[in-house]
Amino acid sequence: MRIHHAILVSSVSALSLLAGQAFAQQTAEPSTVDEVVVTGIRASLRQSIDTKRNANAIVDVVTAEDVGKFPSSNVAEAITIIPGVTVDRAFGQGEKVSILGTDPALNRTLLNGQTVASADWFLLDQPGRTFNYALLAPQIVGKVEVFKSPEARIDEGSIGGTVNVSTRRPLDLGEHTLSGAVTYLYNDRSKEGDPQLSALAGWRNADATFGVLVSAQRAVDQLRRDGLESFGTIPANYYNGGNAENPGADAIANGNCTGACATTLLANPNARGLNSFGTSYFEQSRERNSYTVAAQWRPNAQLDLNFDWLRVDATYDNTAQAMFAFQGNTWNSLGGLTAIQVDDGVITKASFKNALSVWDVQYREAALTTDSYHLNGKWNAGAWDVAGDVGYTKAEGGTQRQLFGEFLNWADYTVDFTGAPGKPGVLTYANGNVLNNAGAFSFDGGWGAGDPSVGPDGYNAGWGGNIVSKPTTDEETYAQFDAGYNRDGFINRIQFGYKYRTHETDQKMSGVTVQVYGNPSTAAPFNPTVAPGNYLRGFDGVNDQMKGRLRMDGRVLADYIEAGGYLRPWQPKPVPTVFGNAEFTAQNWNIQETINAVYGQVNFENERVRGNVGLRYVRTESESGGFTCVNQVGGACGTTEADWAWNVKSKSYDDILPSLNVAINASEDVIVRIAAAKVISRPNYADMSNYFWLSDQILTGGGGNPDLDPYKSTNLNLAAEWYFAPNAILSGEVFYKKIDNYILQSTSPEQHFNQARNAVTTYQISRPNNAGSADLKGATFAYQQTYAYGLGLLANYTYVDGSADNGQDLPFNSKHQVNISPFYESGPFSARVTYTWRSKYFTGIDRGDNLYVRAYTGLDATAGYAFNERVSLTVSGQNLLDSEYYSYANKENLPRGIYRTGRKLLATVSVSF
Repeated sequence: MRIHHAILVSSVSALSLLAGQAFAQQTAEPSTVDEVVVTGIRASLRQSIDTKRNANAIVDVVTAEDVGKFPSSNVAEAITIIPGVTVDRAFGQGEKVSILGTDPALNRTLLNGQTVASADWFLLDQPGRTFNYALLAPQIVGKVEVFKSPEARIDEGSIGGTVNVSTRRPLDLGEHTLSGAVTYLYNDRSKEGDPQLSALAGWRNADATFGVLVSAQRAVDQLRRDGLESFGTIPANYYNGGNAENPGADAIANGNCTGACATTLLANPNARGLNSFGTSYFEQSRERNSYTVAAQWRPNAQLDLNFDWLRVDATYDNTAQAMFAFQGNTWNSLGGLTAIQVDDGVITKASFKNALSVWDVQYREAALTTDSYHLNGKWNAGAWDVAGDVGYTKAEGGTQRQLFGEFLNWADYTVDFTGAPGKPGVLTYANGNVLNNAGAFSFDGGWGAGDPSVGPDGYNAGWGGNIVSKPTTDEETYAQFDAGYNRDGFINRIQFGYKYRTHETDQKMSGVTVQVYGNPSTAAPFNPTVAPGNYLRGFDGVNDQMKGRLRMDGRVLADYIEAGGYLRPWQPKPVPTVFGNAEFTAQNWNIQETINAVYGQVNFENERVRGNVGLRYVRTESESGGFTCVNQVGGACGTTEADWAWNVKSKSYDDILPSLNVAINASEDVIVRIAAAKVISRPNYADMSNYFWLSDQILTGGGGNPDLDPYKSTNLNLAAEWYFAPNAILSGEVFYKKIDNYILQSTSPEQHFNQARNAVTTYQISRPNNAGSADLKGATFAYQQTYAYGLGLLANYTYVDGSADNGQDLPFNSKHQVNISPFYESGPFSARVTYTWRSKYFTGIDRGDNLYVRAYTGLDATAGYAFNERVSLTVSGQNLLDSEYYSYANKENLPRGIYRTGRKLLATVSVSF
C-alpha cells in the first residue's frame, strides 16, 4: 500500500475499519487496496462516507486529514462535526465528549481499541471514567471512529457511544517517511504567543514486513480566562434571621433594612439570591509533550504483530483569583442589608452596609503524565484466525500543590442583576473603588480577648487559606483472546473471545490550614497590579471598578505562605497532613475493579441484508476503600491517624448484554439500519468512593456513595441513508435509550464539625444516588455533498429529549445541536469554516442548585495553501466569536460563572519528505 507523502494519513477499506484495525477484538483479515492517495478535504470526506456506507453498525469516522484540516487543538474539537457529538468548553476547549445527549461519563474512549488511562488537572475535579482529550495531540491520530451502536466484540461501558482513536501503522506508510510542522499560536485575550512543534519519522523495509514509526509533539498555550462568578444561592429570609446558624443576623431588627426594604423582604421570604458575586481572573500555562512509538512486524500474510507506546507529559500550573462581594456571609453580611429588589422570585438587586468582600488567590501546581503500552498479535490460518492483546496504561495527575491565601474587606456596596442574562451583573462600591486598593484587603487576623503576640490562649485564629496537595492515579492492566471462523453462506463469520481487566484509581489528599493570629498582612506586599486593559472585554454591563480590579503575583503569595511569613514567633510551621483536617482525610480513597468478559458474535450477509448479532457476559467486582472516623474528640473526629480506620466496601454484579445490528439495502442508493442492544455504564470512580469534602465558609459539601449500582440501558436505533450522488449523503436516525439506575446528585442538610468556627454546623451536602430511570429519545439529520468549482457542504442537526423519571434534567444534554461546515478546495488552496451551536444544558447539582449552561455558539475557520507536495502553509482561527460560556443556577438571572477565553490564531508551516 502506498500513501502520498505530503498527506500523512492512513486509509483503510471499510471492512478493515470494522474489523482488525478498528478494535483488537475483531480479527478478520481486512480487504486490501492497491493504492490509496488522499489529497485533501473532499477525499477525506469521501472516505468517511464510504466507511459509513459499508459499516454493519452505526458508525461515524473522522480521518487524520479531517483532523489536520479542522481548526482543532485536540481530537475532541475535531469530532464535534459528527451528528450528536458535543463538548463542554468550561476552560475554552473541549476536554470531555458527550454523545447523543449522554453525560461524558457514559461514553468510553479507547486508543487502538483499548483503554487509555486519563487524569485531570483541576483541583475540584474528581477522578471519573471520562477521558481528558486535552492530553491527546491530534498529530498522532490516524482516524477516529464513533460507534453509536454497540457490537458484542467491543468493550462494554458506553451508553451514548464508544470513541476509538487509532494511531498510524508503520507498514501503511512508505519506506521512508519524515515530516514536521511548526505552528505559532497566539491568544488575543492573554496577548501571549507560543511556538508548537511536531515531528514524525517512519521506516519500513523494502519487503514491507517490518516498520517503525516514531513521533514527538510539543504544545504550549498561555490561557487567560476572564469571568464573573458566584458561589451558591440563599433564600431572602436569611437577611431577617432565617439562617439557623445565626438567627441574630436580622437586617430588619437591627434597623438597617427599613421602609420599602423591609416590606419587600417580608413579602418575599423564599426569593433566591446569590450568596456572593464578583470577578474572576484565571491564568494558566499549559505545556504538553507527547511521544509515540509504533513497531509492526508482518513476516507473511498470516502473522501481524504490533506494539504501541504513548507517553504524555503535561503541566497545567495555574493561578485563580476571585474578588467578590460576599453578601450572603452568615456572620459578616446578612445583617447589613439596606435595600432589596425582587423580580419573579429572584433577588435582582441589593445594597449592603459594612458587608464582607473577599479576595481569594489560589496558586496551583498541576502535572499530568500518561503511559500506555499495547502489544497485539494476529494469526490468520485460512478460515480460522486468532488474536491476542496485552497492555498496561497508567496516568498520574491532579494538583500536586495548592497554596491558597484569602484577604478580607468590609465596605458598603450594591450588587445588581437586573440586566441578566444579557448584562450578567454589576458590583459597585459606594465609597471609592475597593477593588483596586490592595491595602484595603488583609488576612483575617482572628478574634478574642487574649494576646496573640505571646500565644493562642483566649484568642481564635483567623482563616487565612490553606496548603493542599491532591494527586491522583489511574491505571489498568488488560489481556484478551479472540478467535474467529470465516465461512461461506449467509452466516459468514463466527467469532468469540475473552477479556480480563484490572483497574485501580486512587486519590490522595493532605493539607493544613493557614492560621493567622492578629497582625494580619494586607495584600499590598504581593506585587498587586491593575488587570490588563482588555480585562472583561465582551462582558456587557460591567463597570470600571470591576474592569480595573487588581491581580497579584500568585507565586509571590505562594512563597510567602510556604515560608510561613504570617506566623507568630511562637507558631510552629504548619505541615500538610492527611489527618489534620477531616475534610482532607475523607478525600483519600481508592477504587479497585476487576472485570471478566466473554462474548460471542455472528456476522451475516447476502445481497439485501448484512449485520451481526451477539451476546456479551460481564462480571464486575469492585472494592471501594477510604477512611472512616473511629474516634470523636470534642464533637469532631480526631486529628491523628489513630482516630481513623481504612474501610473497604465490596460490590459485584453480573450483566448479560445482547446486541443486534442490521443493515438493509433497500435500493442501490438507500440503506436502512436497525440496531438494538442492552448496555451498561459503571458509576464514576469518585461517585462510588466514600470521599467527602466541606466548605466551612459557605456551608456546603459533597461526597460519594459506595453502594451505587451501574447504569443499565436498552438502546434502540433506526436509521436511513440515501447516497443520492457521488460523494453525497442525506441521512436520518431516530434513537431511544431507556436508562435504569440513573445516577444524579441530591442535596440534603447534614451536620459536621466546622474547622473555621470550631463548632458543629449544618451544611448542604450533595451526594450521588441511583435516582431511578431516565429516557433519552431523539433524532439526527445529516447532509454532505461536494459541488462544482471546488465547493462543498457538511451540515447536521440533532434533537435529544431526555429527563429522569422524577423530572430531573440529564447532565450535558442539549435538546438542539446544529453543525454547518462549508468548504472550498481547488488546486493548492483549501478553506473551511465550521459553525456549531448547542442549546442550553444541565451540568449537575451544586450547593442545592440546578446548574445549567446557556446556549453556546462556536465559529472556527482554516485556510491552507500547498506550495508543492512537500511544503504547505495553514492559517486557522479558533473561537473566532470569543464565545461566552454562561453557567447559571436555576434561572438565567442567577449567574454562577460567565467566562471568555479569547480567540486563538494559528499559523502552521508543514514539510514532508
